[in-house]
Order: sequence, then C-alpha cells, then structure tokens
Amino acid sequence: MNLSDEYRPVACALHERLEFAVLKHQQLQVRYLDPARQEAQAIVLPLDVYTANSAEWLKMQHVDGRMETLRLDALLSFVELV
Repeated sequence: MNLSDEYRPVACALHERLEFAVLKHQQLQVRYLDPARQEAQAIVLPLDVYTANSAEWLKMQHVDGRMETLRLDALLSFVELV
C-alpha cells in the first residue's frame, strides 16, 4: 500500500472489532497487503488503532517481536484468536 494512495475508510464495525482486540490484548490472524502490495499473513498482537495523516492505522507486534504499523485499508481480513 503506497502512502500516496488515497485512503479508503474502513467499516465502523471492523474498526470497533480492532479496538476491542487492543483492549482485550487478543491476538489476531491478519491478512494484509504489505508495502510492496504483496499479500501477507501473520499472527499479531494489536497494540493501538489510531488516526494520523488523514488515515486510520493499526500498530501491531508480530509473534517474533517485530513491530509494524499498517494502514487499515491495507487490511484484507482478520480473525480474533482464542
């Protein structure tokens, strides 16, 4: 996802599910487009959902400890893990 691409807002229900996952410290299995626009999949811990630069973002930590910030319109799908 190129930062110069116009941001496409995500559905409120999706945004709310992400916020709840942050509050509950609930791991997610996510599918998303990486910066090279390649589909990626990972298990992450969501740390924050916020707005900046006219877009919404998800700050997440991968299971290997690596941190990543994802623009929400690059998120293809996610599942809350138990």
